[in-house]
Amino acid sequence: MSIEPARVQTRLTKESGPKVTGSASETKIGGSFTLTPNPPFLTRRMAVYDRIMTEQKQQLQELAAKQTIIKITLPDGTIKEGIAWQTKPLDVALEISQGLADQVVVARVTYRGKPDDPFSVTAADVDGNEASDKASEDTCCGAVADSSELWDVFRPLIGDCRLELLKFDDKEGRMVFWHSSAHILGESIETLKGAHLTIGPPVEGGFYYDSYMGTETILESDLSVIEKACQKVVKDKQSFERVVLTKEEALEMFADNVFKTQIISTKIPDGGKTTAYRCGPLIDLCRGPHVPHTGKIKALAVTRSSSSYWLGKTTNDTLQRVYGISFPDKSKMKEWKHFQAEAAKRDHRRLGVSEELFFFHSLSPGSGFWLPHGSAIYFKLLKFIREQYRERGYTEIITPNIFNMELWNISGHAQHYKDNMFVFDVEGQEYALKPMNCPAASLMFDFRQRSYRELPIRLADCGVLHRNELSGALTGLTRVRRFQQDDAHIFCRDDQIKKEVLDFLTFMKYVYDVFGIKFNLELSTRPEKAMGELEQWERAEKQLAEALNEFVGAGKWVVNPGDGAFYGPKIDIMITDALKRQHQCATVQLDFQLPIRFNLKYRTDDADNFKRPVIIHRAIYGSLERFVAVLVEHYAGKFPFWLSPRQILVVTVGAAFIEYGYEVKDAMFRAGFDVDIDDTGKTLNKKIREGQMAHYNFILVVGAHEKEARSVNIRTRDNKVTGTKTLEEAIAMFKDLEMTKASEE
Repeated sequence: MSIEPARVQTRLTKESGPKVTGSASETKIGGSFTLTPNPPFLTRRMAVYDRIMTEQKQQLQELAAKQTIIKITLPDGTIKEGIAWQTKPLDVALEISQGLADQVVVARVTYRGKPDDPFSVTAADVDGNEASDKASEDTCCGAVADSSELWDVFRPLIGDCRLELLKFDDKEGRMVFWHSSAHILGESIETLKGAHLTIGPPVEGGFYYDSYMGTETILESDLSVIEKACQKVVKDKQSFERVVLTKEEALEMFADNVFKTQIISTKIPDGGKTTAYRCGPLIDLCRGPHVPHTGKIKALAVTRSSSSYWLGKTTNDTLQRVYGISFPDKSKMKEWKHFQAEAAKRDHRRLGVSEELFFFHSLSPGSGFWLPHGSAIYFKLLKFIREQYRERGYTEIITPNIFNMELWNISGHAQHYKDNMFVFDVEGQEYALKPMNCPAASLMFDFRQRSYRELPIRLADCGVLHRNELSGALTGLTRVRRFQQDDAHIFCRDDQIKKEVLDFLTFMKYVYDVFGIKFNLELSTRPEKAMGELEQWERAEKQLAEALNEFVGAGKWVVNPGDGAFYGPKIDIMITDALKRQHQCATVQLDFQLPIRFNLKYRTDDADNFKRPVIIHRAIYGSLERFVAVLVEHYAGKFPFWLSPRQILVVTVGAAFIEYGYEVKDAMFRAGFDVDIDDTGKTLNKKIREGQMAHYNFILVVGAHEKEARSVNIRTRDNKVTGTKTLEEAIAMFKDLEMTKASEE
């Protein structure tokens, strides 16, 4: 199953750093380096910029002089008049109110038959992202929908359009805000150190900038100095400016930075154009868009540093990465710092070790080593979902882990995903570990002739998957190389799509309700580069919308125009944890292309005719590894009884009751519970306290009275005393908790 991660409609890149494809050399290119504050190349670069910008400003003035009237439609239907090449989105915001103008970050513009634009660039990804259609990639600035694009609020509008003004609270607005903050960080690093900047993207939760400093490193003491420099840039309210460059102009402008010239040489075709943005002395290759000026960034903190590698390859130059966070007001920064302190306590990487759930080892990077207690959680999650499969008409299958590369050629993954696969030679032929299950599920469907009466066929596969993530991208359980999914593929008729999607959403809600997890729903529709017939897309999108309306009601879900996969529309489910952080685990995607690639068909009610099924890719947990990470942090290690790896701790009052304590332990174990015993010579209070600190759901105290009555004295990890129950009563209580999955709190 090719599950897409949550996609943010701006220049959001992978934590591993970007990848440049083409003929880029994967060797060390940085050369020697000497720290030089305010390096001479700043002056040379600015001279090139000034020359080109002067010409473009003259051209812009000539276009504006034509005084062409344009109509600007706002989301509420209000129509404003403006002048092409003169009226800016910020002007429209100011006309509405000063307050709106102060808050707006970026615009989303949809042109009605976009006029010729000499400043438009349909260039390669000069920010360093890997421009690709493959499902694992995030989208970049400007790629909002079929005919929409993110637009600088200081950039003149060029024709009749629909205009939406976005703020920091909007997802796209937040990413643009952090993108601009990354430029502030880059300017500070470049002027302080004379470093060669490489890539500076926004990411979920802030931004970073990578730079080359030779053998020099960023020290902890440097962070406060860099932050102070950033704050000065903010105070200066430096304007952002956009300039369009030919490939030759870009090479001239960035001649002193071999990393930038490598991007330009490999990503921009001969005769092509790109863009750069300036704020103060910084000029950087960038698709944009950006905030109007640096003063919009009211609160900025430089948070940490680390090393990284150019293009994410360990054989390339070592870079210095500096992270930051920013907000449009200081109160949000204060909230963020409080949140970070709480999040650090819940970090699944820390709790995984301290709770003895899992660990990682350098001999197998990106693959979790699941200790007994962690394995207990893993298997309970699988057991829960498998029980639901039986009730909801799914059939489990087992498919191989290794396939000949021909399978991936048929599916299309070889063309779009091979770099993320583990590929190896077997007797002179290419084989690969499977990174997703959908091609194998297609082979299962094609095993024999299918009839319309059999549909829908729901095939679930929890097999092991491997993806060749870059080492710099690996992050605990949230970004791994080896993982399992609660993966299923539904093969159905067109007229069954709505019911199958609605049934899946009901299934998903049941599961998430058990965990106390809230969710939001987003329908992603036909992208510009979609494959398949328009009529089929529209029919499918209509069924998805109807399913969503029946499931949660009209107006309680949102549309992401143009954000569907190239092979079909999808519904993304964003869950919210106890710290109000959002994660994407579940998704449901329609696929019109895989049935074509594998020539899948079923016999219709007309015995001589065949039709192609639609494949519905769906998952609820998504990656079990990621879901466990979310649960560890959601519960802060205090799992509900049914899921807990430490359900019961038997505590003996003294040595005389150890034998009975083991009888209790054995009885609980035979009943199917995860139970331990503390028969040490510690005081009773200390045993109870240690058991509670270890997050055992229940502490069973046994002494003289309990031994005589064949009972246990029960208290919870929160020290709520339940009282004395016989062994049979206690087991019945625990079984009820496990069966109903109710909270014991």
